Amino acid sequence: MAQSKDYEEKMKKAITALGNEFATVRAGRANPAILDKLRIDYYGTPTPVNQIAAISVVEARTLTIQPWDASMTKAVEKAILTSDLGINPQNDGKIIRINFPPLTEERRRELDKTVHKYAEDTKVAIRSIRRDAIDDFKAQKKKSLITEDDLKDAEKKMQDLTDKYCKEIDTMSAKKEKELLEI
Repeated sequence: MAQSKDYEEKMKKAITALGNEFATVRAGRANPAILDKLRIDYYGTPTPVNQIAAISVVEARTLTIQPWDASMTKAVEKAILTSDLGINPQNDGKIIRINFPPLTEERRRELDKTVHKYAEDTKVAIRSIRRDAIDDFKAQKKKSLITEDDLKDAEKKMQDLTDKYCKEIDTMSAKKEKELLEI
């Protein structure tokens, strides 16, 4: 018998995943999280950049990446260039510097649409979790594991959780949008 706590945990994970997605959206400031999705071919294994290099923010708009294995510098640079991040790395042989230019109005609008898409996708995931939970509770009712009142209570609780997390998504989205548009 699945509990509503299990479904609430799934909803929390969806919110955490959204926060991670938002962290990868570039907002004009240097943020190491934008490199999180980037994988480097490290001796045949796709490896996250932060596992093969030290990444630091030296100024508000500059990131430095210093691979622990100097032979990986070119591979890191190539991965950044071929990614869809829209940034140009500067390689001095030992350290890669990434300067983030101020965002153009067009790019801000693009990123805003991306933020809204991530938010909407997460809301869909939350609603899907609610639907799965209610289906599960109805199945339990059909097997006489719970009463009609328990079913109604569980449905109401799932709806309340869904509303709560959708509101949290809206808050997170608005915060990210404000961050994008005020720079």
